[in-house]
Amino acid sequence: MFYVQRNIDGQLMRVEAEAYADSTETLAADHPDLQAWFASEVMATSLTQLKQLKQLKQLKQSDLEMIRVLDDLIQVLIGKGVILVTDLPAAAQAKLMDRTQAREALGGLSYLLDEDEDGLI
Repeated sequence: MFYVQRNIDGQLMRVEAEAYADSTETLAADHPDLQAWFASEVMATSLTQLKQLKQLKQLKQSDLEMIRVLDDLIQVLIGKGVILVTDLPAAAQAKLMDRTQAREALGGLSYLLDEDEDGLI
């Protein structure tokens, strides 16, 4: 049995497994109104989760793009002498060196450009 509260149109507003003060009636688990309620709750939860997954995917892609921007920014600052690699913590130095070596192995920054582009973004 489930404890339910209906609005003035008779639609379920709240469903609980335990009794509560505003409940107006009890319904069996196989009641059509309860089945519809739970189906809509599952659908709403699924849609919310799908939206969150899409947003998370977009955020992860944005993170990857921002990593490239930050990597380029750090390289420019080092190249202009604004900062030194040794100003950074040892772990950051190691990661930068790994990325620099990987990018050089791929041909530097040139692979980031399409053939019809004139320069960097």
